[in-house]
Amino acid sequence: MHTMLTISQTDPRPMYLQIVEQIRHRIAIGDWAPGQELPSIRALAVELQVSVITVKRAYSDLEHAGAIVTRQGRGTFVAETTGLGSTLTEQAIDEHLQAAVDAARLLGWDETTLQARLQQRLAAIKARE
Repeated sequence: MHTMLTISQTDPRPMYLQIVEQIRHRIAIGDWAPGQELPSIRALAVELQVSVITVKRAYSDLEHAGAIVTRQGRGTFVAETTGLGSTLTEQAIDEHLQAAVDAARLLGWDETTLQARLQQRLAAIKARE
């Protein structure tokens, strides 16, 4: 299985987190179906040219989040949880929204200002469509 995952050396995020986010994205958009087998930790490490420990950390985080399951002696698979794609999409959006809230707080914005800015962005996107 060719994963089509990439690691960017210029990305400030840790490599394991880049792997986690890309796998979550593939599952969320339906590229990787429930029950689909993922590459072994060693195979993915070789493909991405990262350490086994990096991939193991990513898989551990994904398993803890319920996105994947490891079956001893059989491999690692996308979890067969109903609505997993939607759940992962919501989690990703929540993370981005939390980052926006955190940034707004650092800049001294209140809730009303942040909501107004979000509405402006949405309106700008809608106008381009």
